[in-house]
Amino acid sequence: MKSPLLATLIALVATAVTQAASPPNIVFIFTDDHCEQALSAYDPARITTPNLDRIANEGMRFDRCYVTNAICGPSRAVIQTGKYSHINGFKTNRDRFNGDQQTFPKLLKANGYQTAVVGKWHLVSTPQGYDYYDVLKGQGPYYNPPMLTAGPDGNPVMRPHTGYTTEIITEKTLAWLKEQRDPNKPFMLMCQHKAPHRNWMPSPKYLNWLDDVTIPEPETLWDDYSGRTRSASRQQMTIKEHLNSNDLKLTGYGTMNAEQRKAWDAAYGPKNEAFKKAQATMTEKEIVQWKYQRYVKDYLRCVKSVDDSVGAVLDYLDEAGLADNTVVIYSSDQGWYLGEHGWFDKRWMYEESLKTPLMVRWPGVVKPGSVNNDIVSNLDYAETFLDIAGTDIPSDMQGRSLVPIFKGNTPADWRKTFYYHYYENPGAHNVARHYGVTNGRHKLIRFYALEGEAIDDWELFDLQKDPNELNSVYANPEYASVRAEMESELARLRKQYDDETLDPIQPIRKRAKQQRR
Repeated sequence: MKSPLLATLIALVATAVTQAASPPNIVFIFTDDHCEQALSAYDPARITTPNLDRIANEGMRFDRCYVTNAICGPSRAVIQTGKYSHINGFKTNRDRFNGDQQTFPKLLKANGYQTAVVGKWHLVSTPQGYDYYDVLKGQGPYYNPPMLTAGPDGNPVMRPHTGYTTEIITEKTLAWLKEQRDPNKPFMLMCQHKAPHRNWMPSPKYLNWLDDVTIPEPETLWDDYSGRTRSASRQQMTIKEHLNSNDLKLTGYGTMNAEQRKAWDAAYGPKNEAFKKAQATMTEKEIVQWKYQRYVKDYLRCVKSVDDSVGAVLDYLDEAGLADNTVVIYSSDQGWYLGEHGWFDKRWMYEESLKTPLMVRWPGVVKPGSVNNDIVSNLDYAETFLDIAGTDIPSDMQGRSLVPIFKGNTPADWRKTFYYHYYENPGAHNVARHYGVTNGRHKLIRFYALEGEAIDDWELFDLQKDPNELNSVYANPEYASVRAEMESELARLRKQYDDETLDPIQPIRKRAKQQRR
């Protein structure tokens, strides 16, 4: 007869052997507009995010993860396909994703993985390649969201929900893990939050959190844009002028019910009354400072709920014995401006929106507490998921698997430069169309369309001497050789990624010429 201790040891060894032989599970947690400045694993000045930090502490934090196109839908399309926007067909938020094309979840599913996506989808078309989907309609509200899922007949149906959206997405994610997945198959689960997207409506539990705290102002809050081309000053995303009354919680309830409104009014009513009484005697600068504090605190309150969600998912993986054979990846669709340059929103190739958080925990593979400074991208995520699963990576994907880097073995031929392209102008916030190249030290940007007109404005930054990108040195003769080198590299990358067939200025000039006739 076996002793209880021996039986336990045999069971543990059997579990370890089974896990070692099984393909790893993948949990991809994805947020909307979450910047490094609001994640304490990167920057502890504004918020503490202990659950998110746990992924970095138990895995790897990436400090140079760049996005190809810093806007919500296009970023998601890049992740689905492993291809730049001009190849996958989703360049702006006005587009519709062609779900018939090759995507990584289809490939995983064909190779024995269960696939699921819960939360924000934002690609218009119904998700394809997923055994289970339960996604927000469009952008989705912060309270009481309708969500699209497959009905009994397999056709999509919209179902109402009551509650706070971040918490609902968390509950659905856990429910799928606990009750709906096949425990005999590996899985890839995408948990995708709306938060902390505009207009930053906090959970009832955090409506008064941070009330007694003053959030530090970024040193570029009062940027006058004098060191750059016209595009920087003609945007429409300043805290001073472009936050509306709903953003600032002076009006509006969104989709709240009566009970939720009551809690909201109890929290914001007294704060709003105090501001209205003081506003008449406040200076213009003081009003901007008040707007900054209101905006940033609400943003951070939304992040706090995301951190709670991540903690709940990590705890369940531990409790269920799944953690050791599950790769947990956290990222966002791009970075964001928390007052830097006086802005909110994203879109630019400037650092705050170009860079996005990326943290990866893979027990036994990724060294805990490690930090990586290679240039990686959301372009690499699809290839990475496939590689983790042991699935072939199609040759037409444009990124590369990060698995060698997870293991501490950066390939000798890994990219040293990165190509970016933003398309949405005319459009929200009036950010000019632009593309460019960065190597982490220098950055070259070409702005080519603004307000429907063709332009040809160039900016060059020395990120070592000017990390806030306040002064372009494009016309500085001391940087002539750097400029030539970066222009050559930009041309090379445009050719490599097949984004050079037509100068993007030409069709704009053609339309303008036709309109003048």
